Amino acid sequence: MRIVLTGLRGTGKTLVGAALADLYHLPLIDTDERIEQEAGMAIPEIFAAEGEEGFRRREEQVVAGLPAGQAVISTGGGVLLSQRNLVALRRGSRMVLLTADLETMYRRTCTSDRPPLTGKPLVDEIRTVAAARRDLYRAAADICVDTTGKEPGTVALEVRALLNETWRTEPRAGALSFLLQANPAEREREALAADLKSDPELGLCGIAGFPASHSISPQMYAALFARFNLDYRYTRIEWPSIAEIVGAFRAGRLRGLSVTIPFKEQVIPLLDTVDPDATAIGAVNTVVRCGDDLAGFNTDWLGVSAPLQQHRGEKAVLIGAGGAAAAAAYALKHLGMDLTILNRTEERGRALADRCGCSTAPLSVFRDLAPEVVVHATPVGMHPDTGTLLTRADLDEGMTVFDLVYTPRMTPLLVEAEAAGARVIPGTEMFVHQACAQFEHFTGIRVSPDLVREVIE
Repeated sequence: MRIVLTGLRGTGKTLVGAALADLYHLPLIDTDERIEQEAGMAIPEIFAAEGEEGFRRREEQVVAGLPAGQAVISTGGGVLLSQRNLVALRRGSRMVLLTADLETMYRRTCTSDRPPLTGKPLVDEIRTVAAARRDLYRAAADICVDTTGKEPGTVALEVRALLNETWRTEPRAGALSFLLQANPAEREREALAADLKSDPELGLCGIAGFPASHSISPQMYAALFARFNLDYRYTRIEWPSIAEIVGAFRAGRLRGLSVTIPFKEQVIPLLDTVDPDATAIGAVNTVVRCGDDLAGFNTDWLGVSAPLQQHRGEKAVLIGAGGAAAAAAYALKHLGMDLTILNRTEERGRALADRCGCSTAPLSVFRDLAPEVVVHATPVGMHPDTGTLLTRADLDEGMTVFDLVYTPRMTPLLVEAEAAGARVIPGTEMFVHQACAQFEHFTGIRVSPDLVREVIE
């Protein structure tokens, strides 16, 4: 086992690391100590001579040289600021985030000779750095443990209990049995059941939808987890109740959840915290667990925004008013577009338009609007549906048509748009860009769109 402890200064990484090393009879490696040994200087001296930039270079060199075998590794507070460090530390490891309240971190660090990072008073510095790194730490952690008011040995026992937790232990066993039952793909279900029995440390993510059988997320995540040597699996969760799914997600101690139709709006009141973008959109497609906290995010809007960067300020029509449409509207407004929302249920379209500060109209007036960009955000055309809300007679070669449906890749709408000479953007592009952001939320690792395209083709 290779255990990596991360967290801010004052969360107890060094002392907990020593206690864990004793429990597991493993060597303890402290990256700060190694930096000092290799530099022949204390860390304050390194900062004085080379600045933080020089220290971070040395830190990367030390992390790159860490042994791949079994060990407990205690890291510096800022080690995860480097993607190179994060990828190297995550390979074949279990990442443990230690946290503590502000008073505890202050008490543990107020006599330290470590150099300041912000120039602010210590309490303000802790608060500032904690806010800046919160999402990064959460994304990179397999498990999260609060060390406030606890002795290092107690924390080490808690970490070991979480790392050794098997799927056979209630209430996790019941939750995972439910999740297996909810996977509609028999072969996937059988393979996951075997993996869970053989690997008690296995991490688990999944996609919640009704339906979820059409999703290409499982194949993408399987490839990405393998690429970065992460001991994780990804499952489909097809069930009519998002409340039951989230309950099982909590009890089963899953790591991350992709949320799709029809749950993107329904999931919000079931979460502990929701990101400001997701709150503004009114929809969540990404849930991350850290300790007992479930945090919600929306990466769909990034998936819409990225392929349309060159169309800033243009005239756009958005068809739909559901969760995906809300994310699309948010993205289009961020791009400064003159936006009109068209929806078959005019009241719902008007409600979304009022929230976004844009216009609304019935679908029948589409031709009169003469948009430069068309974004389709309804399920119409999703396999096995062969319908389309627009035909080639409605479209022309001056338009860019983006269908957020990605199965099939060339939807009936895109076939009609291509026949009309319009530029088409398949929903796989939204999937690719939102998946990059979602994978980072789940693992802390940033991946390129090209890599995601490669693994889903």
